[in-house]
Formats: sequence, structure tokens, C-alpha cells
Amino acid sequence: MVIGTHAVLEEAAQFSRLGLVVIDEQHRFGVMQRLRLMEKGRRPNTLVMTATPIPRTLAMTFYGDLDVSVIDEMPPGRFPIRTLHIPENRRSWALDAIRRELQAGRQCYVVYPLVEESEKLDLKSATEGHEQIARRFPDAEVGLLHGRMKNEEKESVMRAFSEGRIEVLVSTTVVEVGVDVPNATIMVIEHAERFGIAQLHQLRGRVGRGPHESHCLLMTPERIGETAYQRVKAVEHTLNGFRLAETDLRLRGPGELAGTRQSGMPDFRVADLVEDVDILVEARDEARRWVEAEGRDALIESLSRGGNRSGLISVG
Repeated sequence: MVIGTHAVLEEAAQFSRLGLVVIDEQHRFGVMQRLRLMEKGRRPNTLVMTATPIPRTLAMTFYGDLDVSVIDEMPPGRFPIRTLHIPENRRSWALDAIRRELQAGRQCYVVYPLVEESEKLDLKSATEGHEQIARRFPDAEVGLLHGRMKNEEKESVMRAFSEGRIEVLVSTTVVEVGVDVPNATIMVIEHAERFGIAQLHQLRGRVGRGPHESHCLLMTPERIGETAYQRVKAVEHTLNGFRLAETDLRLRGPGELAGTRQSGMPDFRVADLVEDVDILVEARDEARRWVEAEGRDALIESLSRGGNRSGLISVG
């Protein structure tokens, strides 16, 4: 058994008899990366896991190309995460919420989309945010974490946060996965309109991992684009990863099921992949029954003679 990061994708990583591929945090891998890993064996069984399926994966489950299992229960003893969209003009409310959690002995994440200030993008940076938060909460220990730090530095900061020596962790998205601090009960995501639905949901999952009620505050400018607004509101209104994936599918499209595009609308003449999913599932089940009843070879022969009576499927 090999447990690894993206390093297992490299050509040097070879397997004798690869029988099972398990891809965790599936949204962090591209289509070609997943295929490259599967090609290291002879048609290995493949299990992909994610809290929020990407649009292409959700569409593949609709079409029947992927079997799906849903874990729809929270671990025992955990509370639902209360998520709120906070416009910039209510920032003082968000700071008060952080202060209340710190006074109760809890810890906090503040997440930024950039490491340093960008001249092209009007976004607050993690380094600038770290300085501001430190000034706002002079009695708290405020740490900084981002991907440009050396591994030893990152591990030192995360160890201090896990042990409670750092009370507020200002970070980029490096905390998106693999971080488990039960005492962290509040997360503020700056410029939430710049993040995708899956990323917001993954980030939110860093809190609510202990026996205390937790909050996720989605900070945005007062005016944001319509699509960004729909993304933020979707995350605010549900904790269900599959419902969020359906919203993502509606906003971005499924991409190519036989290609590599992971988003974009399909070229249907009459249909909507999300709104008409019941018809799609019915067509998929009918196609499956037809194949099982007549056999694949008989089906292909029937189609080649123009016998596609229902017009539901085409087999190539």
C-alpha cells in the first residue's frame, strides 16, 4: 500500500500490480492527473472521495458512469456550522464575533486569497491581514501561514496552533485540507467571492470539528457579481455537499464527459442537465435494462440497423 501526495503521479512511481486507486480530495486533481494515476495499473478499481463533487463528476454520476455513495451524517457530537455572508460594511460585527470566541478560550482562522498584496487585484493579502489582525487583538497570539513558507516554518506554525499557543491563524488556502483543530470554532474568509463553491465548503470544514458550536463568516465587498453572489449564498444556505455540487453544476456546467474540460455547458438542443435530471436518470436506467436484456452485441447490431427505438442512447 502506498499513501502519497501528487508525487505518486510522477513517472518514477511505478507499481507491480496496481489493483485499487483511492483519490481523496478529488477536486484537487485534474482529469489528466487522475487518468495518469489509473494508467499505472491495468484497469484498477477506482474510488474518488470529496465533500463537494466537481460539476463533471456529478454529471458522470447522473449518466451512470460513476456509482455513488453518500455519507450524509455528521460525526457524533458535532454541531452544524453556522455560515453567514458578511458584507464589508459589517466588518465590526465579524471582529466582535472573533473577540467573543477568543474570550471563550476558542481559536480562529482568517483566510485570505493571496500571500502578498497585488497591484492588479484589489484584494487584501495574508501578510497585510496578519498585521491588521495583530493590531486589532493585541492580547492574542496571531500566527501567519502560507505556501511560500519553508516546510519547517509551516509545521512549526501549525503545531503551535494545534497546541493552542497561537489563537488566531491568518492563512491562505493551505489550510483547506488535512487540518484538524477541534478548538477552532470560527473562520473568517476574506474576499469569499473569489473562491469557488467547493473551496469555500472545504475551508468551512476546518471549523466545527469539536463539541462546540462553530461559525464561518463569508466576507465580501458590498457589491459583487451575480454569479459570485449565487456561489456565496449557496454556501451560506446549505451544508450539504451534494446540493452545493448541483449549484456548481448549474453555474459552471459539467464540461466534457469524454474529454478533459471539467466545466462548461454541454451542447443539448432540448434539455437542462440539472433541471431535467429525473428524465436523464430514467433514460440511463432504461438504457441499462436494455443492455442487460438484449446484450451489448445485440444492442449495437440493433442500433447499426437503425433500431434505436427510444432515441435514448447511442453506443460507439
